Amino acid sequence: MKTINLLFLLAVLLISAKQSDAQQFRLNLYSGYNFDDDVEAVTNNYNYFNGTIKGNYQWGLGFEYIVKPTYGIELLYYRMDTDVDVNYNTSNSNLPDSSKQTSFGLGSNFIMLAGNKYLPIPRSIVYGYGSLMAGLSIMTNKDPLPGATEDSKTSFAWGGKLGFGFNFSKSVGLTIYGSVLSAVQNVDGGFYLGTGGVGAGLNSESSMYQFGLGGALVFKFGQSSKPKLKR
Repeated sequence: MKTINLLFLLAVLLISAKQSDAQQFRLNLYSGYNFDDDVEAVTNNYNYFNGTIKGNYQWGLGFEYIVKPTYGIELLYYRMDTDVDVNYNTSNSNLPDSSKQTSFGLGSNFIMLAGNKYLPIPRSIVYGYGSLMAGLSIMTNKDPLPGATEDSKTSFAWGGKLGFGFNFSKSVGLTIYGSVLSAVQNVDGGFYLGTGGVGAGLNSESSMYQFGLGGALVFKFGQSSKPKLKR
């Protein structure tokens, strides 16, 4: 809840700071689907884990300020609730020897700052669209196993989107895109499934990469910037 409140606060401050510039703002309502993602890691006590983050529905919300007619800066939030199937080889004394598989619910949250690029097609309502994102991922294990030391993990995240959009009117549009989101703990590590659920990985194979397809309803406010004509 604190995360969502912070997102809205930053968005309000961004809009308030730019209100006098008579620029254009956009509210983007995201909806999409992320595909399955396989992850694995070897921990510092030589336990081995591998699992699959199940594909599921993802929703999101973004506030965007149009810096120039073809550039935008966006603060956005993504949320996905899904299940993770885990296979493990561990010496954890809190787990029965016969327990080699388990599943748990995962809450996946991304808070991102994005730079968006728009490529208009002359005399057309269609335009090209690309985005690069960086921010934070917050992964929450809804069903931690006995002996878990933590049930959530915050780490650096990055992502990207590529697609096209439609300007139905001056105030309403639609974008359709393919996307990738990655949660990375450090230079050579990432997201892993531990005995308790979520933690820091130790090698590049443990990074999380989720590919998806989605779209967004775009609501435009204010006036778009236009080049000044010389007299």
